[in-house]
Amino acid sequence: MTLYQLPDPEIDRFIEEDVPYGDLTTSLLGIGGKPGSITFTTRHETTLCCTEEAGRIFERLGATVATLSPSGTEAGPGTMFLSAEGTAASLHAGWKVALNMLEYASGIATRTSGIVKSARSTNPAISIATTRKSFPGTKKTAIKAILAGGATPHRLGLSESILVFRQHTEFLGGIDSFLERIPSLKERAPEHKILVEADSPEEALRIAAAGADVVQIDKLQPDRLKELVQALRDIAPNIKISAAGGITPQNAAAYAATGIDIIVLSSVYFGKPADIAAAMQHS
Repeated sequence: MTLYQLPDPEIDRFIEEDVPYGDLTTSLLGIGGKPGSITFTTRHETTLCCTEEAGRIFERLGATVATLSPSGTEAGPGTMFLSAEGTAASLHAGWKVALNMLEYASGIATRTSGIVKSARSTNPAISIATTRKSFPGTKKTAIKAILAGGATPHRLGLSESILVFRQHTEFLGGIDSFLERIPSLKERAPEHKILVEADSPEEALRIAAAGADVVQIDKLQPDRLKELVQALRDIAPNIKISAAGGITPQNAAAYAATGIDIIVLSSVYFGKPADIAAAMQHS
């Protein structure tokens, strides 16, 4: 799968954050014009992400990319996946900007890939969807990373999907008052699915009976969830069932085995960056 690339103005912003007035050290040492190369190598099993952006960082600084493995590549330990050639000034200016982007994005992609593989080991058809809880200002990078890892966005924002929480029904007189509105909501937005989060198994059953397209179960343990899935299918055979809340790499397979259609999680956004080695050489 070919993934989108961040636009050049954002690449330039990343560079400007780290090199706002030039590189003082390289300038004072008088080495800026000397030719060299830089390579990036994995230190562990890594799902690569934002290699294209890292390469464009060097290109924007005047270097030439020689090697580049695309985002989504599964790279074993010791894999050299990106290299560039240019002056010491261009290489030093791009070094940490590129490394930071690669490590953070590949960390998310690697965690995502691990959960996708774990969940599909017990339910090959399951979809892994990530929430919009990425750190503010990083959404484009975070979404590219989860796509590289094999997941999809649960919601990109409030503008393109209908997902009803208790916080919404609070203003409608409660969940039952809202459920009466589902037929009219479908008429007003026929191109959209109606997703509703349930606060309890009993509420989930009422949501399914009311005709929602997707019922989302929050923070229910796998053993109880498995029983609920069967009950929901008995009421509404075509309903899609998603589970959210507390799903991690350690329990994703157990949740997937309950028979749900979708796992919704945020945990992949938070954790240790990938460990990537950068080496520079004078040529």
